[in-house]
Parts: sequence; structure tokens; C-alpha cells
Amino acid sequence: MSELRDLYQAMILDHYKKPRNYGRPAGADRSAEGANPLCGDRVQVFARLEGDQLAAVGFEGSGCAISTAAASLMTQAVKGKSRAEVETLFDRYHEMVTGKAKPDASLGKLEVLAGVREFPARVKCATLVWHALLAALAGRDEIVSTEVSE
Repeated sequence: MSELRDLYQAMILDHYKKPRNYGRPAGADRSAEGANPLCGDRVQVFARLEGDQLAAVGFEGSGCAISTAAASLMTQAVKGKSRAEVETLFDRYHEMVTGKAKPDASLGKLEVLAGVREFPARVKCATLVWHALLAALAGRDEIVSTEVSE
């Protein structure tokens, strides 16, 4: 188990140091901002929908390693999915990081954040970008705070 934990930690650090999909994608037509006052994380999520499909997604901002890695991993996981698929994926991910469900290999690389459930204060770091994405997809150009979303 220690080797697997080490692998997960290495992947989190890699996504923190070299986040994927960092920046505003061309043609982004939706955005929302997220703030975690407890940790100081701030993120803005950008999305471009083509019909019901998430054609492009990116983010900007600064935050802790968990927040940044979660944003990077999320953007990879949701690109090309429908809104309904994004919402379902978020629900399964949220259950995993809050400890309501066991880690699920069907979550793909998102499973590396399963250990967050052992640190309840870090759940907000791991879910902030998701709440911002859901607000952006709903057309709510607003600041989402983890103080009311968890």
C-alpha cells in the first residue's frame, strides 16, 4: 500500500508543478471563480460548450498542491463529456473524497485524490474547482466559496 500511496503522491505533485489545461481556452464562453478562504485557494474555471458537450476547459489561479492538482486532473477528466456526465462524475468524486464511498477505479486518475478523505479540511481544496466548473456550466458567472458549498 505504501508504494501505491507514493505513486499517488508523485502524481499529485506532478499535476501541482505542471498543471494540465492551465489557462483560458480559445473561445471559452463560460467562467466562474472559486475561493477557499481557509486555505487561500483561488481559481477561475473557463469552459466552452458545443451543444451539450464540454469542448474545452481550463483554469487559472493559485492554490495549494491539492487544489491545483485537483483542477488539473479534473480538466483532463471532464473534457468532451456532456453536462450530465460531468455532474455524475462530480457526484462520484465528491462521495469518494468525503469518505461516503470507497475509491473507484472507474474514476481514472481522479482516484489519486482519494486520500483527501483522511483530512476533512482538505476536501474543500479538492472540490473547489468542481464547484466552480458546475457554476460555469450553469451559466452562473459568480464567485463560489467553499464556506457554503461543502
